Amino acid sequence: MKKAKLAAASLAAVMALCAPLAQAQDNPTPQDAPPPTLPKVTESAQWQPLADQGITLSLSYTGEAASNLSGGLRRDAAYAGQVYVGADLDMAKIAGIDGATIHAAVTNRHGENLAAIALGNNTSVQEIYGTQNTHLAILTWEQKLGPLTVEAGRSQANVHFLSSPLYCNFQTNSACGNPTFVFKNSNFTYFPASSWMAHAKLNLTPQVFAHVGVYEVNPDRKRPNDNGFNFSMRNATGVIVPWEVGYGTDFATDRVPRHYILGGWFDRGDYSDPLRDDQGGIAIISGRPAAKRKGRSGIYVRFDQMLTRPDPISERGLSLFGVAMTNLSGRVEERHFLELGLLQTGTFKGRDKDTLGFVMNQQSFSDLALARMNAARVFGGGTPGVRRNQYMMELAYGAQLGPALRISPNLQYILHPDQTGAPFRTRHIDDAFVVGFKFTVDAMSLASAFKR
Repeated sequence: MKKAKLAAASLAAVMALCAPLAQAQDNPTPQDAPPPTLPKVTESAQWQPLADQGITLSLSYTGEAASNLSGGLRRDAAYAGQVYVGADLDMAKIAGIDGATIHAAVTNRHGENLAAIALGNNTSVQEIYGTQNTHLAILTWEQKLGPLTVEAGRSQANVHFLSSPLYCNFQTNSACGNPTFVFKNSNFTYFPASSWMAHAKLNLTPQVFAHVGVYEVNPDRKRPNDNGFNFSMRNATGVIVPWEVGYGTDFATDRVPRHYILGGWFDRGDYSDPLRDDQGGIAIISGRPAAKRKGRSGIYVRFDQMLTRPDPISERGLSLFGVAMTNLSGRVEERHFLELGLLQTGTFKGRDKDTLGFVMNQQSFSDLALARMNAARVFGGGTPGVRRNQYMMELAYGAQLGPALRISPNLQYILHPDQTGAPFRTRHIDDAFVVGFKFTVDAMSLASAFKR
């Protein structure tokens, strides 16, 4: 009983800590709002009395600044940030329930999106932007049953599927934390906009797994005034079912760790037609609501492979990763997405945790999306000729400055920006060159350092 009370008090403390942030001004949430960069908390960074009782706390701040030095709609700069407060409760220690863990997290996001205010394209260069308020992001029960792990409650599809620790060594939302295609072509739910969900992962062998989930699709969860504490399913339009099967190893079992994954989704929620309005006209010209559709699906393959690892007792080395995605059914915004990246972990002598990486991806727009964009351009007085493919790339260096602070200056380039943010523009948007700066402060590690 004492442990149960301690757990409840700790969870209440987490919520109370975020309560003053609840007055934050809400801002519109983009449809491609980014997935999370969830903090990793080491045991040494914990308050030992709580850790001994099965309570692991996390508190971090991530900030991302970006400025376009040339191109886009106009030169400007923007900053977005996130406070993350979380708790994991080991129910084996707290209540004697083996294999059970309660996960809880609250975020506060604030700031501006450079893509919206100055670039005009459909994908942010700041992955931390989206759901700009104080939000209950995660509240789930996870249960391990031998090789099967089941989790249910309030969370998001992109926390559990289509993610890799390699992706968020970059700032661009085209790669971090998930390939952006899935948010353009489906109702894939994104962090921190939580909804009802459940997923199950079965380890068929230590290396081979099968994974499936079901997530509520509810437009109310994407509204700027939603704070995640409304648990109603009213106005839900369906569900999205992501799935993956794959092979994976780690540093403990493989000299050069790798992952090879086949996945996809079945989207049974409502969505807006990318071209037509509710009377069959072109929605962007008529100003009428877009026609409502139902039923989309897609498929992808992705991989990461460590290529070099000179020292088997170190994680230093070069990794290659890639993604290829396409839709299978439905009227969609993009026809395919391709991504390839390299990441070197361990750069200079004594810099084993630093990273140097380059990523490039291609978003290829569908015929429906091109028809909409060209119609808007002609309506604005221009001539058709919108380019089908947008390319986004980033060169980033990540420097670990002690256990509590990581900084990542980066350079980004957008070739052929689409005109989503300026649909009636009569000529191409100039290619954009963006300089960015990302940083994360782990407050638990910082507090641990001060204690010593």
